[in-house]
Amino acid sequence: MALQWLSLVGTIWLQSISATNSNFPAYSSQLKLLLSLSQLQLNNLAFASDAGKLFGFVSGIATVYLPLWIVLLIGSSLGFIGYGVQYFFLLTDQASSLPYNLVFLLTVLAGNSICWINTVCYVIAIQNFPFDRQLAVGLSTSYQGLSAKIYSDLVDVVFKSSTSIQTARSYLLLNCILPLVVCLIASPLIRVIKTPRSRRLSGGFVVIFTVTIFTGTYAVITSLGSRKGPCPSSVILIGMCVFLVAPLVVPLMEKLRERMENKCLIRSYGKRVHDESSMEEENEGVVNEQGVKDEGLFVKDEEEMGVKEMIKRLNFWLYFFVYMFGATIGMVYLNNLGQIVESRGSSKTSSLVSLASSFGFFGRIFPCILDYHISRAKYKLSRPALIALMMVPMTGSFFLLLNNSNLCLHISTATIGICTGAITSIAVSTTADLFGSKNFGVNHNIVVSNIPIGSLLFGNMAAILYRNQALASDNGKCMGITCYQTSFIIWGSLCFIGTLLAIVLHSRSKKAYI
Repeated sequence: MALQWLSLVGTIWLQSISATNSNFPAYSSQLKLLLSLSQLQLNNLAFASDAGKLFGFVSGIATVYLPLWIVLLIGSSLGFIGYGVQYFFLLTDQASSLPYNLVFLLTVLAGNSICWINTVCYVIAIQNFPFDRQLAVGLSTSYQGLSAKIYSDLVDVVFKSSTSIQTARSYLLLNCILPLVVCLIASPLIRVIKTPRSRRLSGGFVVIFTVTIFTGTYAVITSLGSRKGPCPSSVILIGMCVFLVAPLVVPLMEKLRERMENKCLIRSYGKRVHDESSMEEENEGVVNEQGVKDEGLFVKDEEEMGVKEMIKRLNFWLYFFVYMFGATIGMVYLNNLGQIVESRGSSKTSSLVSLASSFGFFGRIFPCILDYHISRAKYKLSRPALIALMMVPMTGSFFLLLNNSNLCLHISTATIGICTGAITSIAVSTTADLFGSKNFGVNHNIVVSNIPIGSLLFGNMAAILYRNQALASDNGKCMGITCYQTSFIIWGSLCFIGTLLAIVLHSRSKKAYI
């Protein structure tokens, strides 16, 4: 049991640094200046980071045939190359000589590296915690929402960047090195644990969940006050590191408990009991080929599908466009956050990126709370229905952005961060529910291929509308609410359509959740 919890801690560390693309808005304006890019070219770079997901299925196949630690090293090495080459050109002050096509390809490579790390984390959570997979997935992926916050804090403390080129260099260097270092540290912990026990593991989850809540609260408070508050950035970073190490208390306590139980058994019976599963089955459930009766809850095996069969199903295409019109549009907004903030005449890009990251953390953990209580309720709410509920406030947030108030900008950004994070977290378990867990690594990467497609369509649309507004100005920059006004209306309308599609998907799949 201790090894299972240790593997979950490993995924938490990996997810906390895996979303290297989430800090792109923090240095996108500087990169635009250094490389002399147009707004359309900058948006294409944001798309390029997502385009790596088009090849994410390769990482899913790799998890079937290769040890997971090798998959991790491959992923981190791809990121090392993708960001490292860009950093080298900026370090040698040759950014102007860096061809745009090369930057685009390197960004695609770096974006693909994220898929390898995430796929390993999803496989570990689903395989090691089959009856608590939404809890395991939600807890680990929630830390992915902290990536931008962690990188911003590191830049503030380690590099103390003051110029445009120093800021861009700092983020690219961290994106290059940090995932590789953490993958090397976590790779010994990442393994599928085959255990005879089949039961819910609520005790350890309560502890990790409590630590996670405190971590998210700390992240939000320091995001709101780190730029203005009296607390030094170094203290904030140390505090975040302490919270990231804190989940280790669960495997340590579990190991101690196992040793104490073994000693008690030896003293009582004069022998060590190796297999306790038969004793637990009398009280906790019986495993058979069809499922597990666990604390009175019968868990059915999901229908297993390969890619060819999956893409023939109407549910797949409903799910595909629900994700595209929900989480993907949220990601497009966050990718454009730097330019949106600049167009409103503000310089608080890093602060808003940290805010979105911190609230995205809570968004990812929110499904865990629901799943923990819903799994014990008589009437269950399907995950497509949960996605629909998350898309309602998200739709309203895009229309709220039509107000030029900074308060509305902060509220909308926080809400979009929460909803995007929640949908992303729910989607992992939804894929396994609808199409099975056997081919999950490949299937889910096919589903998330909607992200680069949506990023290209919706991101370029926003860039073209921005450019048309900028042409009317003297300096080629668009300033004011009109720069993204039409984009907000379109994004909000598509999000509303996605909500309706999620309701249709719920009506078609709700029997699986009864």
